[in-house]
Amino acid sequence: MDNILILVFLGFVAVVVFRSIRFVPQGFNFTVERFGKYTHTLPSGLGFLIPLIDSVGRKVNMMEQVLDVPSQDVITKDNAVVKVDGVIFYQVLDAAKSAYEVSNLEQATIALVMTNIRTAIGSMDLDESLSKRDEINARLMRVVDDATHPWGIKVNRIELKDIQPPRDLVDAMARQMKAEREKRAAILEAEGSRASEILRAEGEKQGAVLEAEGRREAAFRDAEARERLAEAEARATEMVSQAIAKGDVQAINYFVANNYIKALQALATSPNQKTLILPVELTSVVGSIAGIAEIAKAVGKKQGASAP
Repeated sequence: MDNILILVFLGFVAVVVFRSIRFVPQGFNFTVERFGKYTHTLPSGLGFLIPLIDSVGRKVNMMEQVLDVPSQDVITKDNAVVKVDGVIFYQVLDAAKSAYEVSNLEQATIALVMTNIRTAIGSMDLDESLSKRDEINARLMRVVDDATHPWGIKVNRIELKDIQPPRDLVDAMARQMKAEREKRAAILEAEGSRASEILRAEGEKQGAVLEAEGRREAAFRDAEARERLAEAEARATEMVSQAIAKGDVQAINYFVANNYIKALQALATSPNQKTLILPVELTSVVGSIAGIAEIAKAVGKKQGASAP
């Protein structure tokens, strides 16, 4: 009988010891309740309870968790209906608040996020809601984090996974994008044509300038040549005049023959002249040429005598 009592006592002690020791896994916290009322929290590791008085209330996951936000229809500011879903990243910082301040933490968080998604997108046009996703995410995270702070959690990120406009709006946006691309292509083509015309005009202008400069240079050289020819004729006339003044008959013949030959040249080069009649004697012309040769010799002798 005594042995049975000892065994019962030892069994009771073993049960009490077993119920008073708790091993809390890494990443979890256990809340402790005494007669149904929260008293404290057991962190990860080895924890002790008062047998038959304390008990484990809630086993709270303290790691970062992910919640999927179900898809819902949202009306934008310009009355477009879009389907929106998302994802929430949050972490419990206070196990007691997350266990006792809200009945169903996950459901409450999802409902809060869905409500604020409707509020955020409802205040924007369709184009804004599609292009300002980062702004919507930041706004949602700020509002939801403030609202869930009394629940002992920290909302790290809220991401909108997908925003789906109606099919007819997608087709209209595709047509609008195509029209914008065609418009940009037409503008680029027009700008290219304008640049080509400008370059062509600049080239023609430069060519005209170069042509004018060429004509000016040619005119300058022609004037210079005529000036030199006039100077040569003036010197020749002066020499002939001096010879005539001295009574040189050959000089007179040269002067007459020179003018005579110029007159014949003018007649020969006339555009209306087809037949040229020469009512002159060849001997007179030959004599004049001989007179020119004599004058040239006389001039050469004078230059040689005057040289030192």
